[in-house]
This record gives sequence, structure tokens and C-alpha cells, in this order.
Amino acid sequence: MPPIAIPGAASAIFFNHGQCCCAGSRLYIEQKIFDRVVEGVSAEAKNIKIGPGLDPSTQMGPLVSEIQFSRVCDYLDSGFKEGAKAITGGKKLEGKGYFVEPTVLVNTKPGMKVVDEEIFGPVVTAMPFKQFDDEIVRQANNTIYGLAAGIWTRDVSKAHALAAKLQAGTVWVNCYNIFDASLPFGGYKQSGWGREMGEAVLDNYTESKVVTVRI
Repeated sequence: MPPIAIPGAASAIFFNHGQCCCAGSRLYIEQKIFDRVVEGVSAEAKNIKIGPGLDPSTQMGPLVSEIQFSRVCDYLDSGFKEGAKAITGGKKLEGKGYFVEPTVLVNTKPGMKVVDEEIFGPVVTAMPFKQFDDEIVRQANNTIYGLAAGIWTRDVSKAHALAAKLQAGTVWVNCYNIFDASLPFGGYKQSGWGREMGEAVLDNYTESKVVTVRI
């Protein structure tokens, strides 16, 4: 595991309070390092300073609206009712404002709302896997979404093999939320049609014409 994996995985979900279309909200971790990674991501979450967006020292501001605040809290309640456990966070902050603690959930599995649906908040579900095989690929692709994914590994060949199998429009390897105007951005499945940016964006503004002539 590269040293940037833990802070990178934390940043992938907690950036912008998790209100990001490509937030890394499902974290699959190899069994032998599961506890270490969960502990590390939880430590990163605990160190995030929550506060008003206009305060220069704030690292995480509020959720965008009361509706979204209630939605995220409802997801947390659902997760706990289905057996999830919060290693850190897991609740709203008392007082004024739509603040939810950065949360790391374990004891999560497919079929739970917090795993299957898009929370759009600072909540990550951590799940272990035994080895790199078709089963972990199946789990990763077992979603109606397919906008982005991230892989953290020292084995670049393994990263390429996995990236080719993931049903995601963007796959970051040992980084996350890296964008460039020359790279097309878009998703698979219910994460949208077509691509923004890059040469591929021109397809959204053009029409193809086929002319067939019998000679």
C-alpha cells in the first residue's frame, strides 16, 4: 500500500463535505490491511476542522441545504438500523448549521442503502476483500452508478488490469479528483451520457451523417 493511500482515500470522500459527483464513498480494502486503513482514514476524519465556510481555518463547511442535511442524517440512521457501525463520526453536530461529522462506517455490505445509494455527504463505507480477483471486480461494479473510481496500489500492472475491468468513466490510480481539460469526463450506466471536456465533448455538438451509394 502506498503511503498516500490513506490520506488520498480520505480526501476522495471528505472533499467538499462529500458533496461531489465523483466522491469515493465505497472503500474496498484488502483484508490483511483493513484495520490499519480504517484506523488511518478515521484519524484523518477526526482531524478535519468543521466550521463556517467564511472562516479561513475551516476545512469542512456545512451541507448545502436543510434538505440535504436531513437526507444525509436519514442515510446514517438507515445504516445503523441495518447493522453498520461508525468508527468515527456518525451524527450531526449540535447547534446552528447543517453540519454532519465526517463518518467512517464498517460492518457494511451490498444491499444496505448506505452502500447501494448515493449519499452525497461525508460518509464512507469501508468493506474488506480477501484477494484481487473477479469477485472484487463484481462487487465494485455492483452499482447503478459508474462515474469514477480510484485504485491505491504499489503494483501498477495490477492497477491497469483492474482499471480495464471497472465500469467507470474515470479511474484514478494513486491519486483522486485529478482533472485536465484535455481528458474526457463522464460516466457509465446512470452516471450520464456522453463526455465533457477533451475532444470527445465535440460529439455532443455534432451530427454524424451516413451516405450509402450503390455503384
